[in-house]
Amino acid sequence: MLEIHQIPVLSDNYVYLAHDVATGQTAVVDPATHEEVLEALAEKGWTLTHILNTHHHADHTGGNMELKKQTGCVIVGPRADRDRIPGIDVEVGEGDIYALGESIARVFDVPGHTRGHNAYWFDDSDALFCGDTMFALGCGRLFEGTPAQMWDSLSKLRALPPSTKVYCAHEYTKSNAAFAVTVEPDNGALVARKSMIDDMRARGERTVPSTLAEEIATNPFLRPDSADLQRTLGMVGAPLVDVFAETRRRKDNF
Repeated sequence: MLEIHQIPVLSDNYVYLAHDVATGQTAVVDPATHEEVLEALAEKGWTLTHILNTHHHADHTGGNMELKKQTGCVIVGPRADRDRIPGIDVEVGEGDIYALGESIARVFDVPGHTRGHNAYWFDDSDALFCGDTMFALGCGRLFEGTPAQMWDSLSKLRALPPSTKVYCAHEYTKSNAAFAVTVEPDNGALVARKSMIDDMRARGERTVPSTLAEEIATNPFLRPDSADLQRTLGMVGAPLVDVFAETRRRKDNF
């Protein structure tokens, strides 16, 4: 089992320490910076053994080399983008299994935001580290991929158990909620969630992690099969990938 510690960095990033309780092995997921990670490790009394990178962007890999220099940790990242992961030691991709002590991650290729992007699912801990593929009430911009790629990626994650906790990499939830109600205004669960999120953010509280059950019920990027969403977009009966693409286009211009 993992003990997970969330570290807010930069303006809206979340970095995670994932500590295997049985063995003491500890990974940091997507270290944007190194200072805050080292401080958190010292506070927890944990020793860094691994870095798990989801993709190459600097706000996910910026701490790689200094952390490796100071701790000798092993850097794990997407095989599909190995040339852009600083200091990568181990390349993983779709269908691979990676062990962090006794905690086992199933690896998914989830391109769309970038051409090479991994998600790490620790089944025994109900924990999904999905980087910038899926956010609370959102998904990543399609900087390097296509709508079809991203919809395929999100479909893989949508199929995981509803109890899965979604440890995404950014606190974008309030703005995502503001958009979501414009495309699915009659979704009562979404309207209620938006109100809760607005209250949480007004109090300075974090909205991450969410659960996959919440995302399936309210995240428009997981819901192209929603009749409400299709009506709002004027796309009743359209292919799901087209509904997803139009939803993403509208978010880009929101």
